[in-house]
Amino acid sequence: MQSSAVNRRVALGLMGAGLATGAGLNPAMAALKELTTGQFDDPVLEQFYSARAYATLWTGQGDGARRKAALQAFDTAADHAMPVPRYDAKALRKAFASARTEADLVRLEVTMSTALLAFAQDMSSGVLTPAKIDDGIKRKILRPDPQAILAQAGSPDFAAWLKALVPTTPVYSRLMAEKIALESAVAAGGYGPALTAEEIKPDASTADIIALRDRLITLGYLDRSFTQTFDASLHAAVQRFQQNNGISPDGVVGKGTLACLNASAEDHLKSVVVAMERLRWMGNADLGSRHIWVNQPDFMVKVFDEGAATFESRVVIGKLGHDTQSPEFSDVMEFMVVNPTWSVPRSIVVKEYLPQFKEDPLAESQLQLLDTDGNVVDRSTVDFAAYTPETFPYALRQPPEEGNALGKVKFMFPNTYNIYLHDTPTKSLFAKDVRAFSHGCIRVGSPFELAYFLLARQSDDPEGLFASYLNTGTEAVLNLQASVPVHLVYFTAWPNDAGAMGYRRDIYGRDKKLFSALSEAGVALAGIQS
Repeated sequence: MQSSAVNRRVALGLMGAGLATGAGLNPAMAALKELTTGQFDDPVLEQFYSARAYATLWTGQGDGARRKAALQAFDTAADHAMPVPRYDAKALRKAFASARTEADLVRLEVTMSTALLAFAQDMSSGVLTPAKIDDGIKRKILRPDPQAILAQAGSPDFAAWLKALVPTTPVYSRLMAEKIALESAVAAGGYGPALTAEEIKPDASTADIIALRDRLITLGYLDRSFTQTFDASLHAAVQRFQQNNGISPDGVVGKGTLACLNASAEDHLKSVVVAMERLRWMGNADLGSRHIWVNQPDFMVKVFDEGAATFESRVVIGKLGHDTQSPEFSDVMEFMVVNPTWSVPRSIVVKEYLPQFKEDPLAESQLQLLDTDGNVVDRSTVDFAAYTPETFPYALRQPPEEGNALGKVKFMFPNTYNIYLHDTPTKSLFAKDVRAFSHGCIRVGSPFELAYFLLARQSDDPEGLFASYLNTGTEAVLNLQASVPVHLVYFTAWPNDAGAMGYRRDIYGRDKKLFSALSEAGVALAGIQS
């Protein structure tokens, strides 16, 4: 052994860019120890190999099956839209085949372990740390323990463990299949020419109707057809497309419908890839046999029981703006507040109401002005012009009443972001397709129905139970006997119950940021420049 001639730093595999597999190679444990002791850049690897007396995982004579299982798992990285360079199986195989010295083998030992750590983390909990990309993503990421990952590599069920890293939800499998199909579509030229009309009415030109027909056929909403008129089959296909893409299914091909029809295969592919990453963030965590799911780009709240949607309602989400966009996170709904008081958030007080009060101290008369002790203050006695947003010492509150901003009920899953679901007196907004108007909380279109639905598990008369609280006219807490997990999510690509993929607008631009970050991390897609 010529350890004196070996540059220890190089021997550690710090040049780990793309090495790969061979067979029957077995550096002595002593060589591994001599070449690496105290030299690991990663203390996780130092601790792991030290604890196992520097026994090999990948490069010994008995490591072939383990090595094969890992490399086969790494082979799937591209299908999962993960960064292949972090665990490039092809390059690793090439490096194993060309290894000649103990130093080569040590480099491969360390590189393989490093690749496994990256692969297991990326597959089970996501490639990105989402809060670093957009601070509206509050989701807590449960990263696997590195020592536990390496310990699994030495277990008899290592191959099965690798397969279990993949999210098990059927939606993930559907998204992966859609990704592969979309890459083929992109390679074949995409969906064809965009529709150029500003709207397409039944009496539109033949050329526009044919273009609409062909796009719907390409997207799978219309069987092959030679119609040149806006006939019943074309109208029904438009409605199916609208229904599946979050548009009121009126069959009218206006600007909103045309914008969705003109989304490219590349756009859809990016949405799918980001959706896969978002599901990896959630890992294989139990969503709850009953859970509440608010998909913000879909502007809907749904209750799921044993995987099936059992209740749904339109919602309004936060309007565009750093301080008003609805965040993404999961928590647990514990109770509802009937006849709620609205304690106006400080940001709204100083940004929206203070300027109004400087113009008219009695504006927004439904709001009570409170001093630091919680006492109601006569607004006519306050010189609002004397205060800045930083020095304004008062709070605002709206008591339970008709027209209260929170309506008659709010659904509480206590969290540090002060976000909850609630009723609203502004019902007209639910008729719109794009419903981003709140200050961050989720306004529910059918709040009483949601309350009855949740209470039905603890009362034979849920409407009567709710009414007994409501009719008092005073604020009261109505506890849920069984708490319900709540997931505020953001998916612009999601299959419907029949498995057909639907797409939504990237209302907050979060998907765009995430796809850019995935590309920078090394995710490359067929047909898309990354």
